[in-house]
Amino acid sequence: MPPRKRQKPFVSCGVFIRSMSAKVTALLIALIAGVSMAVQGSINTRLGKVVGQWEAIFVVHVVGLVGVSFLLFALKMGQGDLGRITKGPWYAPLGGLIGVLIVWGVVASIPKLGVAVATTSIIVGQVLTALLIDHFGLFGLRAVAFTWPKGLGLLLLAAGAKLLLG
Repeated sequence: MPPRKRQKPFVSCGVFIRSMSAKVTALLIALIAGVSMAVQGSINTRLGKVVGQWEAIFVVHVVGLVGVSFLLFALKMGQGDLGRITKGPWYAPLGGLIGVLIVWGVVASIPKLGVAVATTSIIVGQVLTALLIDHFGLFGLRAVAFTWPKGLGLLLLAAGAKLLLG
């Protein structure tokens, strides 16, 4: 019988580490998005005080359009096919209008609540909605069951928001 080939002891660890690395990368990206949201909300609020809320929202979206157009067309960063837009669900393009609502909500709430309270309130709303979307697998996403620890996490997050109100 030929000798059995000895498996490298850390092969499975390497797969685990790569998997964890992907999760850590995703968490860092989410963290950067959260930091960006607080900074963007503050900047947009400042612009809104100068030009008006809806005017600021317009400027923000035009600048965003120019920026993403440059990335997509000049730097060719896109990997999809815009021609397939009609193949998606009818509601998919509504994300743009929801983006306007989000920016307005941030610009309208920060001057009255402050960045920390407004952002925390927004996050409570995000997590509540995310739990519902996950649980029911809405919008064609994979269903992820609601658990009581997740519900407790949401309650603690809401309690934290209340504490931030002072």
